[in-house]
Amino acid sequence: MNFIPVILSGGSGTRLWPMSRTKFPKQFCEIFEESLFKKTLARLKPMGSPWVVTNSALKILTETVMRDVGVPLNQAIYEPKANNTAPAIALLCKVLEFQNKANSIVGIFPSDHLVQNEKALQNAVRLGAECAAKKQVVTIGIKPAYPATGYGYIEVDQKVFAQNGDIKAYPTKGFREKPNEQTAEDFIHAGNFFWNAGMFIFEVATMIEHLQKLMPDTWNVMKELKSDLSNLNDIYARVPAQSIDYGIMEKLKEQVCIPCDLGWSDVGSWDEIAKIAENGDVIEVESKGNFAWAKKDRVVSFIGVDNLVVVDTADSLLIAKRGSTQKVKQVYEALIARNDIRTQEHPFEYRPWGRFEILRDTKDFKSKVIQVNPGQQLSYQSHAKRAEHWVIVKGFPEVVLNDVTHKLKPGESIYIPLGAKHRIRNPHATDLVEFVEVQVGSYFGEDDITRYQDDYQRT
Repeated sequence: MNFIPVILSGGSGTRLWPMSRTKFPKQFCEIFEESLFKKTLARLKPMGSPWVVTNSALKILTETVMRDVGVPLNQAIYEPKANNTAPAIALLCKVLEFQNKANSIVGIFPSDHLVQNEKALQNAVRLGAECAAKKQVVTIGIKPAYPATGYGYIEVDQKVFAQNGDIKAYPTKGFREKPNEQTAEDFIHAGNFFWNAGMFIFEVATMIEHLQKLMPDTWNVMKELKSDLSNLNDIYARVPAQSIDYGIMEKLKEQVCIPCDLGWSDVGSWDEIAKIAENGDVIEVESKGNFAWAKKDRVVSFIGVDNLVVVDTADSLLIAKRGSTQKVKQVYEALIARNDIRTQEHPFEYRPWGRFEILRDTKDFKSKVIQVNPGQQLSYQSHAKRAEHWVIVKGFPEVVLNDVTHKLKPGESIYIPLGAKHRIRNPHATDLVEFVEVQVGSYFGEDDITRYQDDYQRT
């Protein structure tokens, strides 16, 4: 049986602001030492080489992590825009159909959830694949730890459809909307309601049949997709946005649910993170119950206050009472209303060749620390409104300045005059190159650039 784990990687970056931003959503945030997306790739890799369906705006971030984990880049599918989960799954099915993989079993997993019991997930997926081979669509249900009102629920029949050891699959009776507190408590007492975590398993051909029958408006458009995806923009302009829950799962009879305890969290708020993450370097004086997430070298002190959540980033600070961090959305909306760039991006940015972080940005100068990955190089370029000073702090780069190559080492520097053609490359296979750049001139915007040669087709 050919099993293909697939990660759906979207997100708007609102609920975990200020760490999560639109251009750097939560799956790429290193909340638990490494990003949730990297954890998800590593968790699924033992089950099969993962595929990814994501937004084209996240291509650089996605490929950076895929390279790091060792997942082939041609197993990423890039949507022209976010269109909810049903079009993403329909697109995946069509692409796999093009590749003669319609008989494969696919598992759909969110990119930004935490699973601490990976063995339990592997056992559930194994049983789920067996059920999917019998033309069932499978959901992984999470045994509720408390009467949550923020999750949808799956109601199951008591009759066992299939079993593998202690793991059992039950026929699904229905999907239930996010309940109020009393209804959530009733669900818990009933014992046959489980959280819907957005994890599905199905045979590609079976899902295509369901899409044809239950979502013809979506599938009839998707059928027009060309095998080279050259008309994908046109397809996505016409396909309706809808979730797979509404479009398929709530209407489907041939489905089962596998309840399990995965040590699962959707990491959906700072309150949730405060429950499961290690506290930062915190000092409490006449205080208790406080949580801080900050840079590793930052100490956070609390005096005479209890139950606060503090999130400190390079350009923003969030302070909230425990239990109220869901309201960060209101802060985000207030920033949107005033066109604040801090909803969109951090002072750091990833590029195909590496990353940079802005240290200072003033009217007189701008400074950055820049990292160039092994084997990568920046474009051959010039600037019309600024000169640059580069000081090498790590690695042994080659700098091309007006067609002359200079080999540098840590502690050495080079001056890039205004208008000079230049690039820096890292010729080494394993070592990172890092340097500090100081810009001096009349304008420091990223758009002051003329490219002459580029490995990433940006000329």
